[in-house]
Amino acid sequence: MTLITGGGTGGHLSIAKALCEAYNALEKRPYYIGSTNGQDRAWFEGYPGFKNTFFLPTKGVVNQRGLGKLFSLGAIIKQVFTCRALLRQHGITRVISVGGYAAAPAALAALSLKIPLYIHEQNAAIGRLNSVLRPFAKTFFSSYDSASSLKDYPVATRFFEAYRPRNSLNTLLFLGGSQGARFINALARAIAPALSKQGVRIIHQCGKSELTSLQIFYAEQGIEVDVFDFSDALHVKLHEADVAIARAGAGSVWELCAAGIPTLFIPFPHAASDHQYYNAKAFADQGLAGVLRQEEATPEAVLAWLQDLSIEQINQSLPQQLSKGGAQAIVAQIERT
Repeated sequence: MTLITGGGTGGHLSIAKALCEAYNALEKRPYYIGSTNGQDRAWFEGYPGFKNTFFLPTKGVVNQRGLGKLFSLGAIIKQVFTCRALLRQHGITRVISVGGYAAAPAALAALSLKIPLYIHEQNAAIGRLNSVLRPFAKTFFSSYDSASSLKDYPVATRFFEAYRPRNSLNTLLFLGGSQGARFINALARAIAPALSKQGVRIIHQCGKSELTSLQIFYAEQGIEVDVFDFSDALHVKLHEADVAIARAGAGSVWELCAAGIPTLFIPFPHAASDHQYYNAKAFADQGLAGVLRQEEATPEAVLAWLQDLSIEQINQSLPQQLSKGGAQAIVAQIERT
């Protein structure tokens, strides 16, 4: 019996969901352990793909200060014992970690019980937990790491289906990630009026906190827009878009790649180990994306990038960077070992 663990952010959770769907295609339903913090419950509480889900009171350690680090570490250690009991109770024979602080208790519990641990690293810069656990894992999967035995990123099939030929900018997608991004929202306010005058339609994922204010802004500006906080049908929005401006979380980077959307990435400057920058840089170095540090992403610089963009060339090249069935390939390899 398999258990998937990890979460906190959409990047980790999208991998967990893709792997769960791959198991479901084999008529198997894994278990899931996540955290009461982050977005884990919003994604998976009551999700039918999992046989059962458990959410434990854990928090990240890296982003805490002073005594907060000790309290967070103590909570993780306490939940290791909870996870040991859960793994035994449900006959878990393998654990797949998709990273994030939510993965720590179950991953450590698996190692303490000598249950095989498999790790999927989403980012170009390896997370601290994954760095610590990697030497003890049975297999380490990464789309960036040359030592990884399987490189295809586990993107859900629906994002590949969002691909279509693109050769001009008719619709622009502002994509701030599953929680939105204030900077990208502010950038949208600054450049959307100019884009609208050029006949460009706007799609904007803005996050819950700024939805109402942005709805008012767009209405006052008379701008045609599809603005929303979060959508389970993001692949539909991607299919409509010709170009995107986005953060560079791992899930977003590879989903946009699968959909063949030329993207200007503006990495979140406070991401652990600057991993969003390195996620974007892996594509920018091949001429398959743009990347601007947040302080560089002025309205003028962004509009200039859009004007010089080779949409058709990038659109045709992106699908060559990964294959369909990454999640299925990972699950198949795990099941063989």
